[in-house]
Amino acid sequence: MPIIRDATINDAEEKGFVHYQTWQETYTGLMNDAYMKNMKAENCINIARKYPENNLVAIINNMIVGFACYGQCKDEGMDDYGEIIALYVLKKYQKQGIGKALLEACINKLSNYDKYCLWVLNTNQKAIEFYEKAGFQFNSDKKQEVLITPITELRMVSVK
Repeated sequence: MPIIRDATINDAEEKGFVHYQTWQETYTGLMNDAYMKNMKAENCINIARKYPENNLVAIINNMIVGFACYGQCKDEGMDDYGEIIALYVLKKYQKQGIGKALLEACINKLSNYDKYCLWVLNTNQKAIEFYEKAGFQFNSDKKQEVLITPITELRMVSVK
């Protein structure tokens, strides 16, 4: 099993690269090709440097293989929910319990909440199945964003 710990600013470069790599592995074919080609590792590293708080990393053999971000849900009417903002594991480390460990660690960090939410791309069946297995269900909320072309995200919720 991995070591799950709070991310530090010293993790920014490696976490940022994992962010970039997992997006390439996860969303190629699910999102606009031009958007995916324009995504740069350096942008992900800068995001990791800018927002180091409320991040967890999964470590195997002294290497970050996954990460998760969590916090209070900022969506209107959802301030009593903790949110799983992001959760990604490198493809070669998936199906080993790392995602589950990161999710459980996020929920532990959000212990002052008894309700949780997250957004998932409507075409990301693998993630949908992962979260359903963890007890999350769709509510009726969805949102569209434009990343060159529109994408649809669906909200999933879970209650303790």
